[in-house]
Amino acid sequence: MVQLTDYLYSGDTLPYIIRKYARDLKKDAQQTENAVDLAHCEFLLGLSDLLEHNDFLTSQSQRIRDFYKFLAGKYPYLAFTFRGRIKSLIRAEEKFNAYIVEYTYEYYTKHKKIPPVEDLLKEVQRFRDLIAYRIVISLPKYNLKPGQDIKKEEIKYLYKIANELPDFLEARGFTAEVTGLEQNRKSELLRRGLYPFYRDYVESPKEYGYQSLHIALQDNVSGSHIEVQLRTKYMDDHAEIGNANHADYENHQQKERSRRETLKPGISKYFDDAYVRMMNLAKLNLAEIDVNMFAAIDNHLINDGCGLYRGRLILPYEHLSKFQNDRID
Repeated sequence: MVQLTDYLYSGDTLPYIIRKYARDLKKDAQQTENAVDLAHCEFLLGLSDLLEHNDFLTSQSQRIRDFYKFLAGKYPYLAFTFRGRIKSLIRAEEKFNAYIVEYTYEYYTKHKKIPPVEDLLKEVQRFRDLIAYRIVISLPKYNLKPGQDIKKEEIKYLYKIANELPDFLEARGFTAEVTGLEQNRKSELLRRGLYPFYRDYVESPKEYGYQSLHIALQDNVSGSHIEVQLRTKYMDDHAEIGNANHADYENHQQKERSRRETLKPGISKYFDDAYVRMMNLAKLNLAEIDVNMFAAIDNHLINDGCGLYRGRLILPYEHLSKFQNDRID
């Protein structure tokens, strides 16, 4: 079986690693007539194109920046940050294989048989956040009126921004995409016409309290897909450095172990390969990796200059509230 972890110890550059991994994966997939691995190969080459030929991101980030300037003008009393990134190779590889593992497990649990290959191919095509932007807002305490709850007030502003974002970006070449997922409960603060486009994890938090609004859009200029996440600072802290981060990791590991117990080796080759790839990525000792422009002391102290483990930044914009910073470029 061909897997990414076999290519991380020779000092090669990240683009070369992706191309070599994709080449070998395609060769093996053609020999074994593995349609899922062929789709995997196309996915990797798409990521490589983003990392090597991303001139279109200049246009894309400028149009996203227009929304930043719009918010800074309309809500000068809010503080907020815009972050854009291309998903790292390791995270992208983990997520692609996770789609296969999760879908196969859920299908097998429900139907007592493995899913058709065509269904698996549709599942991996759901990947929409190779390029992602995050908007995090905060209402400074001195802008609160007596008796107001800061979390409730920030959530009100979050939904106001969520209601404005799709139309604003549509006028600049983006098209919001229907989630295609079973609808979770939506807040009454969200415009009803936008219900099919948002995954509302604020009104319906995920496990361990993760909250955020997610929307996927197609950039009609480049033909690429992006995801935009909207959070308050409290939600972002909880997701990045709070219990949601650690608890989600522990819960994820336990789920993977239970899936392996249900789907014994040999039941589904697609599941077996994806599961092994995921587990070996999870066991990586980053300090032992030898990739150009990457170094780590351990799995926490990391200097990633190539996008192997941490995403490549596209744009960082920060806006302080009106009384701290009155100027916008």
